[in-house]
Amino acid sequence: MKKNIAILATNGFEESELASPKAYLEEQGWNADIISLKSGTIKSWKDGNWSKEYNVDAVLGQANEADYDALVLPGGVLNPDSLRREEAAVNFVRSFFESKKPVAAICHGPQILVDADVLEGRKVTSFFSVKNDLINAGAQWEDSEVVVDNGLVTSRNPNDLPAFNKKMVEEIKEGKHERQTV
Repeated sequence: MKKNIAILATNGFEESELASPKAYLEEQGWNADIISLKSGTIKSWKDGNWSKEYNVDAVLGQANEADYDALVLPGGVLNPDSLRREEAAVNFVRSFFESKKPVAAICHGPQILVDADVLEGRKVTSFFSVKNDLINAGAQWEDSEVVVDNGLVTSRNPNDLPAFNKKMVEEIKEGKHERQTV
């Protein structure tokens, strides 16, 4: 069955954390749209420098959670910090939890989950520098390559991408998770 996946990102996303999941989702025969704050392109970050630009498929505010089966949140230091400042981005993320749809976040990507107020009692992992933010938001943080909690998939860094991609697809194939909560 064909799936439509939203990838929410803006300038400063970690290139591998968007490119690898997007390619893996497309290998399943699924559509993976990049949703961003503005139209045109967004610039990636790789090895401490700006890297390639990626085309934006839909602008936040025009993109609708109802059109997607799941959400992916790549990391990078700049990307999640910029997104979490935008109420439309926070609401978009929260809407996937309200609809009980799978969400996958890697590295610094889980930071926006703090602002979406969806971490209370959830098991997660992330890049170590955002660990305390997640714990302070009520999450149970663990140092594992991938953590799955009722449709929420999280990983620590680009080295975890193979495990992250596999679990992300597994959760998306399962569909809605009744215990995915807000």
